[in-house]
Amino acid sequence: MPRTVMTLLALTLLAAGCSSTGGLRAEQARNREASKAGGAVDTPRWTVAMVTHAGAGDSFWDTVRKGAEQAAAKDNITFLYSNDAQTQGQVQLVDAAIDQKVDGLLVSLAKGEAMAAPLARAKAAGIPVISINSGQEFSARFGALTHIGQDETTAGQAAGTALGTRGRKDVLCVIHEQGNVGQEQRCSGAKSSFGGQLQTLYVDGVNLPDAKAAIAAKLQADPALDTVLTLSAPLAATGLQAIQDARRGVELDTFDLSTQVVSGLQAGTIGFAVDQQPYLQGYEGVDLLWLYRYNLDALGGGKPVLTGPQVLTKDDASALAQYVARGTR
Repeated sequence: MPRTVMTLLALTLLAAGCSSTGGLRAEQARNREASKAGGAVDTPRWTVAMVTHAGAGDSFWDTVRKGAEQAAAKDNITFLYSNDAQTQGQVQLVDAAIDQKVDGLLVSLAKGEAMAAPLARAKAAGIPVISINSGQEFSARFGALTHIGQDETTAGQAAGTALGTRGRKDVLCVIHEQGNVGQEQRCSGAKSSFGGQLQTLYVDGVNLPDAKAAIAAKLQADPALDTVLTLSAPLAATGLQAIQDARRGVELDTFDLSTQVVSGLQAGTIGFAVDQQPYLQGYEGVDLLWLYRYNLDALGGGKPVLTGPQVLTKDDASALAQYVARGTR
């Protein structure tokens, strides 16, 4: 091959190599800048609203919200949160989000049929909806893309199995929000898989002193009871106080986590906790709405996307403590 041709070929290959390296370096620089800006997506600034049935001061929903906020920061999304424990209040908040023309909507369906009309409005307005946490059985019927949470009957059955494994015989399942279908399903699910006796007690979860008094009175009136099963972390703390007031040596088990629940698991004052990973419900809810807006993606194949249940005991408590303390478990 003539020397001139060889020289030209070498120069061409060198230029191609420099161009390739330069392009790679430029791409890496762009990625670094995107990372510094707080996100790696360049999609429009969409707005997602989450409307829940949470009551004031419920730490469970703080964890759901934290997951949603962190996903929103990653996905370049403006995140709006509102809540009302009263059914009509939640309906009005959903209507307000629709009137704001949000780009996506996350809704808990604890009160079932009451949410049918507002979600029909959302569908008519072209707003994609994902249901979270509760109301799995209503999700597809109300037009939601999918449901993210745990199957409450399955979670209850997991609790019932754990109660049997621990040798419990007579259990009081405490429902703290009448009309909440998920709580009813937890108690009925536990009863279906538990070999002993299980009865339910309705208390007012908004009024914790009254709830404590009602649980203590039941324990004093029924000496056969050997276990209290609460359906939330705040009620677990109330249940422990009620057990002390009743001066009964009964076990307390619960659903959901908190710093107090983890401490109780470590100390042995709580036997087990059924966790549904609320952080994931918020995080995946926002993320799946982003994926739908960006790429028409949907997960679940018509089935719910399950985040639980996980039955956690003293063996798990030490590893969980740091994550519960930072508010992500």
